[in-house]
Amino acid sequence: MDDEDFNMSMRKFLKKVGITSQAAIEEAVRAAEGGGKTYNVRAVITIEELGMTHEVTGTINGRD
Repeated sequence: MDDEDFNMSMRKFLKKVGITSQAAIEEAVRAAEGGGKTYNVRAVITIEELGMTHEVTGTINGRD
């Protein structure tokens, strides 16, 4: 696989992660009781074949 194919496949995957994660988070926040809370978030990406795990943490402000 050349660099262009590699980069394109990675971008497609990350776009899918971003879009599906945003939709899932929005749905969960809407379903939660109360508003205006701050939620701690942790996202983990794992490539088992490479023994790689990458974790990103942060906060999301809920809806009022």
